[in-house]
Amino acid sequence: MSDVLRFHYDIDGENFTSAGEASVQVKKKLRQLGFPPDVIRRVSIAMYEGEINMVIHARGGDADVLVHPDRIEIILEDQGPGIADVELAMQEGYSTAPDSVRSLGFGAGMGLPNMKRYTEEMTIESTVGVGTKITMVVNVQ
Repeated sequence: MSDVLRFHYDIDGENFTSAGEASVQVKKKLRQLGFPPDVIRRVSIAMYEGEINMVIHARGGDADVLVHPDRIEIILEDQGPGIADVELAMQEGYSTAPDSVRSLGFGAGMGLPNMKRYTEEMTIESTVGVGTKITMVVNVQ
């Protein structure tokens, strides 16, 4: 596989029922392409956490997955409220999710920390009132 494969997903920000569908589709595609289970697991977790964050905080967004022979890039972009303090948001347990979301079992403040934990690289570009772009890389062994 020498060419880059690109998969695009629109994340519905109003629908907790469909949250996670994109990460399930990526998991299936990576299995079909023969990637190692550990790589698939890490990509799936990072992508799922990002999807949930976009549903909770940003009314949805776009997810792009670029499959290279040596790495998988996940690019999540939204036009939500932005992250006022990225350093604070990266702390485990910190959450700005409303009580209505927490009552559904989401918003525990582990999304961004888990995204970083399961990827080799993660960058966050965020502007309050404009939106957020998160780029993650999972290396293929």
